[in-house]
Amino acid sequence: MSQSGVESRKVGELIWRQDLYPRFEPNPAIIQQYAEDLSLLPPIEVNQHNEIIDGYHRWTAYKKVLADEQATKEEKEVASTIEVTVTQTEGDRHFARLAMRRNAKHGLYISSAEKKNWLLTWYTGLNEEEKQELAGDMGVSLRTVKRWTARKDKDLKEKRKQEAFALWLACWTYEEIGEKLGISEATVIDWIDSEKSSENDKWHKLRIFPDYGLDPDWKPPLYSVWKQQEKSNQVSHYGNSEQSILDNLLYMYTEPFDIVVDPFAGGGSTVDVCKKRLRRYWVSDRLPIVERLDIRQADIAEGPPLLHKRWGEAALLYLDPPYWKQNEGRYSKDPEDLANMDLEDFYNTLTNFVLTCSEKMRPGACIAMLMQPTQWKAEDKKIVDHIVDIVVRIQSPKIRYERRIDCPYESQQANAQQVEWAKENRDVLEISRELILWEIV
Repeated sequence: MSQSGVESRKVGELIWRQDLYPRFEPNPAIIQQYAEDLSLLPPIEVNQHNEIIDGYHRWTAYKKVLADEQATKEEKEVASTIEVTVTQTEGDRHFARLAMRRNAKHGLYISSAEKKNWLLTWYTGLNEEEKQELAGDMGVSLRTVKRWTARKDKDLKEKRKQEAFALWLACWTYEEIGEKLGISEATVIDWIDSEKSSENDKWHKLRIFPDYGLDPDWKPPLYSVWKQQEKSNQVSHYGNSEQSILDNLLYMYTEPFDIVVDPFAGGGSTVDVCKKRLRRYWVSDRLPIVERLDIRQADIAEGPPLLHKRWGEAALLYLDPPYWKQNEGRYSKDPEDLANMDLEDFYNTLTNFVLTCSEKMRPGACIAMLMQPTQWKAEDKKIVDHIVDIVVRIQSPKIRYERRIDCPYESQQANAQQVEWAKENRDVLEISRELILWEIV
């Protein structure tokens, strides 16, 4: 803290931070007394932003004279500027502590109610040593500070536990969570374990009972055709994956707290479904949208994501990549973008990613890839069946082809031009999508 000499400020330039200032009931009699002779008042204290640290009643006395219709021109001129000392502050907490320290040591008496109200207004947690120092600033005992903050400490701890659990679901490591929240790794582990085993909230219900049984609107997939009549995604994003498809996969292949990996996160459908179903998620995209802070930036061409030795907990790898030339130029103009590659590079990139990930995943885990054949943008409009081509390429003792699921679009995808072409050429338009499933062995 550094303090300068006395300076002059325009009264109207000064700012009273009611949210941080310790007094909440001004004393009109004192203000009136101060206004009767401003020349006797010592300088007030402000910070580098002209925010009043100490001297609210003196400053208000100057404002009172300026607003007084009976005051002379000379009196108003005197009241237009005020002497100040300037103290540098380092954020709101530092400002609030200085304001309390000044007001607790001199001037008008601050009531216990004012001190408590001020403390709880900005309080976001302190350790024992910091509370002891704060007690000295306020002129109260450490026991009083602990009593005033006990409930808030409990609420803050619960909030931070929930934050830690949310970060853990997003596949942050214990070390990363500890650094983010300013707590030890051991505390993070203890909090996560307590959340997972809690018997008083929804986590316990989802752990003990089939989580889909708690959702009365959900129906299990019984057939190999998954058609959704209405979009369930909350975020509009080109190429966004339909949530119902992923929801069915979670039901069939995962349990609560399993990890789901999605390197084509798009608008964040996977995040939303995994949060609802209590699955952990590691999601990324080559070009994450700005609306989502929970999507990492990663390119599958650079290899599998780093799960910090947690690939053994990954039960599902969900792939909904760009459907080659159907999406050319829609995501970016980069030649490294899957949608902009030539066909062989497109296949090799996807195939290498699947095979490399399969080496890391546990037996019984599932790899799912959603894909639509290319027709309209293919040469001579001859169908390029990507699913067949990729299945042929993915051959490994670690991965076994399981099945195909038909996932038709919720509405007709062909435009008038395409319909006319189909009629003229006595051909049919390919508008289906298929979901290919592999099992890790």
